[in-house]
Amino acid sequence: MKLSELVDYTGQLLQVERYRDYCPNGLQLEGRPDIHVIVSGVTASMALLERAAGLGADLVLVHHGYFWKGEDARVVGIKRKRLKFLLENDISLAAYHLPLDAHPEFGNNVRLADLLEFNIDGWFGEQSIAAHGVLRQPMTLGELGRSITEKLAREPMLVGDPHKNIRRVAWCTGAAQDYLELAVALGVDVFVTGEVSERTVHIARESGVAFIAAGHHATERYGIQALGEHLSQRFGISHHFVDIDNPV
Repeated sequence: MKLSELVDYTGQLLQVERYRDYCPNGLQLEGRPDIHVIVSGVTASMALLERAAGLGADLVLVHHGYFWKGEDARVVGIKRKRLKFLLENDISLAAYHLPLDAHPEFGNNVRLADLLEFNIDGWFGEQSIAAHGVLRQPMTLGELGRSITEKLAREPMLVGDPHKNIRRVAWCTGAAQDYLELAVALGVDVFVTGEVSERTVHIARESGVAFIAAGHHATERYGIQALGEHLSQRFGISHHFVDIDNPV
């Protein structure tokens, strides 16, 4: 499989041109032209790159790549080490951020909904990447927290009465805590995301809408894995998902 063909296909699949993003989506670093092995992961950390090289990766596929808006453009320190490693090993890096969050089949929010048994009624937020809907099985906030602990293998932080009945839910993976007020306006019972800020707790308490911080990494493991599996099946190439643990 040619790298250029794989990147073109993935860009069209995820409709990357639709999104205004904080980083370039698609190929971020070009390695060898032929792809036989893909390694996917949430973030292009050095730990992931080293594991990928050990697995013989031709392409590293991630949700969080490099060259973020506003970051120092100089290639020094950690950035230099990561780029040097990829270049020396002739490994390509491709990253898909907001397009992967929002995709209706392989997206982080769709995959999290399936795992947590949320039905999707609609989309909201910046570029419509967040979702809202209902629980397939109504439960209390405490019961939902325990379900998330079991399914994500990480105990979430809950803000709200654990006995509160939950039916309507809104969610957005990653660092979407500032979508809470939009979720409040939708009239949901709880908003689920990855991270929390100090101000978030006060908004949840004063609005009466419960809040769950389930982990940035923990909520975003599933989209990139699904995308890697799809590319593997479609093009007959090997795929390995590597989960580099992150407590955030």
